[in-house]
Amino acid sequence: MALRALAAATSIAYVLAAATAQAQSMTVEAAAITGVSTDELAADAVQLRTFGDIAGGVRYFGELSWGWSSDADNDAFAAAYPYGNRVDVIEAYAEGIFHPHNVLFTARGGRFRTPFGIYNASDQAYTGFLRPPLIRYHEYSGISNQFLELGGDMTFGVPWLTVETAVGAPADVGHAVRTAGVDSVTRVQAYYGPLIAGFSYISSTPIVLEEDQTGRSRFTGIDLRWAHRGLQLRGEWITGRPYDGASTTGWYGDAILHAVSMGPVTAVARIERIAFDERAKSEAETTYRQTIGARVRLPLGFTVNVNVVHHAGDLDGYKPMSLDVGLMWSGRRSPM
Repeated sequence: MALRALAAATSIAYVLAAATAQAQSMTVEAAAITGVSTDELAADAVQLRTFGDIAGGVRYFGELSWGWSSDADNDAFAAAYPYGNRVDVIEAYAEGIFHPHNVLFTARGGRFRTPFGIYNASDQAYTGFLRPPLIRYHEYSGISNQFLELGGDMTFGVPWLTVETAVGAPADVGHAVRTAGVDSVTRVQAYYGPLIAGFSYISSTPIVLEEDQTGRSRFTGIDLRWAHRGLQLRGEWITGRPYDGASTTGWYGDAILHAVSMGPVTAVARIERIAFDERAKSEAETTYRQTIGARVRLPLGFTVNVNVVHHAGDLDGYKPMSLDVGLMWSGRRSPM
């Protein structure tokens, strides 16, 4: 596993260095993770990313990943990256940021994460949870942390409100990808003191698992985040149709606690539910999951994450209880 990770890291580093050689400034970040789960699973992954300013308020961002898992269908350690034993381009875009008359305007072009709900990698992969929420991974869900867009994105904002719209073609990674076509996403986000509230809507081509699954995938989502004195509460709720004749509704709620007295430890907890219904085939599935865990910072850039996960309901291939343990190293070099 160590040799495989080293080879992947070398390949990714070479591509990133070549892609950003002409930039005026460049910051490079690297992360590597190895993990095991009592779901009879082992995994390794490497991520490398670079970002910086080009000129005139324009910046770039690029990210590549490689991941290997002994069971790629299991969502352990897959909070933001696929584990298909290949190098994947996750994001690669240029973005202009402007502030005319105290109004924020951004324009982005390239390959970027689908801006639906709480979608940033830092919100999903580095908080202490080793699995994505069911509504952001499950094959019958309308959104995934491994969805990507190839197209354009614009954001308009004032201090208390932003509106973001993206139009593009699906450029997903992993084993559950959408069919070719055009999709659109709109997200509205409002701020009031420590509270952030968002509303999202996506119309997309579907993930086709069987030949008779046709029609557009359309989902609506609401997300909330609230923070106070080291405690962050957040969650998402989605409802919609993954394809004609089917419906999916689900939600999750997180608690993330890092008080000064806890030193290097961050405690996490999650409860979640997802329900799928396809009346024409008399198929209905409901899945529940609860997670408790901790993220502990160690010296020299290392972090250990421990999650205890309880599964219940109609989710095949998972044990009722799982213990996931992941060791991550991360580092940054800036500027270049």
